[in-house]
Amino acid sequence: MGKIVVIANQKGGVGKTTTAINLASSLAVMEKRILIIDIDPQANASSGLGLDIANIDKTIYDVLLERIPYKEAIHKTFLEYLDILPASQDLVGAEIEMVNMMSRETRLRKVIKNARKEYDFIFIDCPPSLNLLTVNSFTAGDSVLIPIQCEYFALEGLTQLLNTIRLIQKNLNPQLDLEGIILTMYDSRLNLSKMVEEEVRKYFGDKVYKTIISRNVRLGEAPSYGQPIISFDIHSSGAMNYMKLAEEFINGKK
Repeated sequence: MGKIVVIANQKGGVGKTTTAINLASSLAVMEKRILIIDIDPQANASSGLGLDIANIDKTIYDVLLERIPYKEAIHKTFLEYLDILPASQDLVGAEIEMVNMMSRETRLRKVIKNARKEYDFIFIDCPPSLNLLTVNSFTAGDSVLIPIQCEYFALEGLTQLLNTIRLIQKNLNPQLDLEGIILTMYDSRLNLSKMVEEEVRKYFGDKVYKTIISRNVRLGEAPSYGQPIISFDIHSSGAMNYMKLAEEFINGKK
């Protein structure tokens, strides 16, 4: 049975989608069967893996509203072991459509429950907000992976996110666990990056991965070519960081 890992942070621009794409791709290269569920209306994970989101007619939106089974919306990527269930801008209206539905917080869990049998890991890329789509993701997931950028205000809003996770544990998904925290956008030349790392490690201890994702130009360029960093530039520091993170993720060594 596969594990469902939710990648979330209510702040935007922290490397959430970058982590979803590149951690998933690195694990796929290690021949782990991976599915990314893009539940962010911006659909950046979908376009970042080369999909033409303007011309996709079956997405997670259709699955959530139970118009089609999840298998019909899955797309293959150019990596043999990596599939994606893409998003679309229609998700913007999904919350409104789901408000009056029965068990609206558990719809995602219901519609993807059988996907566990086919994948080793399922990553859910959430919107940068604590909305009904994010709540659905937390309710469907086994654990939450939180990217934190090594910049000023890094911990801003994290308290609210952790409180939301506790509420989900209490009311909807008692098994939900904190998978870990990933430090992203690290610049070894800046004292600020080192200070943020120290602070995060002080508060969260062994929940913080040893592997740090450094700032890397090639890592930022890869999505515009619809590729993960390991295929765009395997020799870059970004590719090496994510391969190392994948090994740590698999081995459970934080």
